[in-house]
Amino acid sequence: MPAPIRIERSDPAEAAIPAWRAWMWPVLYVVGWGVLYAELGPATRAFLHWLPLVQGSRLHSALGFFLFEVPKILMLLALIVFAVGVLQSFFTPDRTRALLAGRRQGTGNVLAGALGIVTPFCSCSAVPLFIGFLTAGVPLGVTFSFLVAAPMVNEVALALLFGLVGWKVALMYLALGLTVAIGAGLAIGRMNPVTLVEPWVFDLPAAPGVGAARPRWDQRFAQGWKHLREIVPKVVPYVVAGVAVGAGIHGYVPEAVMARLMGPGGWWSVPLAALMGVPMYSNAAGIIPVVQALLGKGAALGTTLTFMMAVTALSLPEFMILKKVMRPRLIGLFAGVVTVGIVVVGFVFNLVM
Repeated sequence: MPAPIRIERSDPAEAAIPAWRAWMWPVLYVVGWGVLYAELGPATRAFLHWLPLVQGSRLHSALGFFLFEVPKILMLLALIVFAVGVLQSFFTPDRTRALLAGRRQGTGNVLAGALGIVTPFCSCSAVPLFIGFLTAGVPLGVTFSFLVAAPMVNEVALALLFGLVGWKVALMYLALGLTVAIGAGLAIGRMNPVTLVEPWVFDLPAAPGVGAARPRWDQRFAQGWKHLREIVPKVVPYVVAGVAVGAGIHGYVPEAVMARLMGPGGWWSVPLAALMGVPMYSNAAGIIPVVQALLGKGAALGTTLTFMMAVTALSLPEFMILKKVMRPRLIGLFAGVVTVGIVVVGFVFNLVM
């Protein structure tokens, strides 16, 4: 008896979608976003006018900051995170590892810093990325340049800075962050403390590259929507907390006090800002509202950016995760080199600005 004939059915989810249909929802999303964003300011002012508050009082100022900045930042995040999700379909961790494998010190550090801006990264991925880079032949110093740049100079931080405080500050932060990431990687690469990496890391076989077909635009947009659903709800508490702190600074901290604490006059303000940022754990979305309020109250630019870089690059949870693959001396060396770099660039910016 002949074997029954099997009929192969194509998966509807994998069927190609016409280009116009793939672009339709993203275009409608951006247009709707623009309409809502344009009405955010008038709606906030109308709501504040309706409340029984004294115009110009501290509470009125703080509440106005909070009510306007929370939806504003969440809307910016909703747009940025979607765009980043689409962008990251071009830069997978495997592709990043392949680009950095075999690179020498110097050019490798520069490339690692640049790739860190656009490559998906969070504290939970620090260990697999670290292992994957080293087993693929990426030098230790180049790996550290990536580990510094990815959380600190990420595209979400740059886009939020651009939207909230302007392109000049965003470009300065980009220059500062890349300088610290490249410099820290070069310094650690010169020391080459491979003996402080747990030996079992080097015994692992190199992971093979994952071959995949080039995604279609509908698949790239699907990744953007997935990125949006997964990330924005997680960062809402950080945004609310960060804006609340920023609102308190905006409404209740006198400018003279902030100028004394974080102004350019005191030599100790930059190292103090770095030390204050180390134990704090936040992401760019949570810390940028605080940066915005500090700058508005007269804090020095270099000191403020030092604080932001310390919060985003010197994450205690990340250090705890990295203990699985590094010995404490290497983590201390990593934190020390990055801290020195952050403090130096903070002093430089305070002197030239």
